[in-house]
Amino acid sequence: MMKKKSKNPGEKSISRTEIGRRDFIKTAVGASVFMIVPRHVLGGPAYVAPSDKVNVAAVGVNGKGKTDIREVAHENIYALCDIDDRKMAATLEEDWTAGFRDKAKKYRDYREMLDNEPEIDAVLISTPDHMHSPIATHAMALGKHVYVQKPLTHTVAEARLLALRARENNVVTQMGNQGHAEEGARLINEWVADGLLGTVTEVHCWTNRPVWPQGIARPEGSDPVPATMDWELWLGAAPHRPYLQGRYHAFNWRGWRDFGTGVVGDMGAHIIDHPYWALDLDLPSRVSASSTRWGRDFESFPVASKIHFEFPTRGSRPAVKMTWYDGGLLPERPEMLENGRQMGDNDGGVLIVGDRNTLMHGVYGRDPRLIPEARNLEYQKPAPTMARSPGIYQEWIDAIKDRSKVTTSSFEYAARLTETMLLGNIALLRGGEHTVLEYDGANMRFTNDEVANAYLEKDYRPGFGLV
Repeated sequence: MMKKKSKNPGEKSISRTEIGRRDFIKTAVGASVFMIVPRHVLGGPAYVAPSDKVNVAAVGVNGKGKTDIREVAHENIYALCDIDDRKMAATLEEDWTAGFRDKAKKYRDYREMLDNEPEIDAVLISTPDHMHSPIATHAMALGKHVYVQKPLTHTVAEARLLALRARENNVVTQMGNQGHAEEGARLINEWVADGLLGTVTEVHCWTNRPVWPQGIARPEGSDPVPATMDWELWLGAAPHRPYLQGRYHAFNWRGWRDFGTGVVGDMGAHIIDHPYWALDLDLPSRVSASSTRWGRDFESFPVASKIHFEFPTRGSRPAVKMTWYDGGLLPERPEMLENGRQMGDNDGGVLIVGDRNTLMHGVYGRDPRLIPEARNLEYQKPAPTMARSPGIYQEWIDAIKDRSKVTTSSFEYAARLTETMLLGNIALLRGGEHTVLEYDGANMRFTNDEVANAYLEKDYRPGFGLV
């Protein structure tokens, strides 16, 4: 499809005043609607009657985007958008797409799709991290419900803005950290609330990532752009650079600062999420980090890093120090962990250390257990106190159809979690565990490093700004 100029409604520069802490922590209250009438009568384009199927559009249809579409394919897949025709075709060749492959409208440019398809109710966004916010704010400005893959945003300022825009437009939001909806996440919350661990002041989180190139220099040269893709649309908000086959699109963008958020951005939402939620953490007040060498000019994230997040007291709860490890780095193995027993799982894990017990779990909050195993066998587990989830995608669909229902990784929560992770990346940029950044979350600024403050936001290429 030929690209054309977008209207991109209301595109403008967003000030820090607009996304200040007061707006960030408000709780959204959505009106519950129970009458079954056409969507254009009640609530405008954001309203979907419980008896209707949701008209879903997807931006990014291969890789994780393919999973997203498949999980909501029982609704009406109304439109599909991808800058790569070859990737689009590969997804639509799969048998499960038979019900919508011909009738779904196809686009390369998300702006054109959103501006020209008012019947879209909801949008899945599964693109490189740098384009999450331009697409999400555009969709929300038009009253569309949005599901954004993790991490929610590319910058701290974007995280604040997405939470604000979700409230302003009264739309249903969800971030794609699927472990948040699993049974393990609820068990961890319930056990911590039951007092099983006692007082918690220490948390360790680790992952086996990266499994993509990092710590490298920006490659030189260029390759011809395939006729099947639009490189300018792929770059979107990012500064221009030449196309190079396999260096950025379709997977290796994660290691480049212009496009991705490195390892903590990729996996923190699956790992940090669980202690963050169970311990009711907010924003850290101090962050420091150390790492292997960065790529030249700080363009490519380091191969391995260690990040310290220091969270202040919360009421009667004490301060918590959380340490993140990646690139093969690991926390010290607990003495009480039995010989031969794996720490976490093959992809990573978490240790939540209390003064009574230590809880260990894998990525996505899976298989939470006390260590040693004898403690786990002795524990009389409480009756469930949290509602069980139908799954991260179905939560979103259900809440679109019935506004009395909620999503558990809505932007109100996901923005805070994402901001925390991205503060870790800024600490990496400022370098060295002895460089401790003091963070004033109420005002979204570091109090002891103006250079670090510059990393809280970014510039956007014309036509791809925030709405």
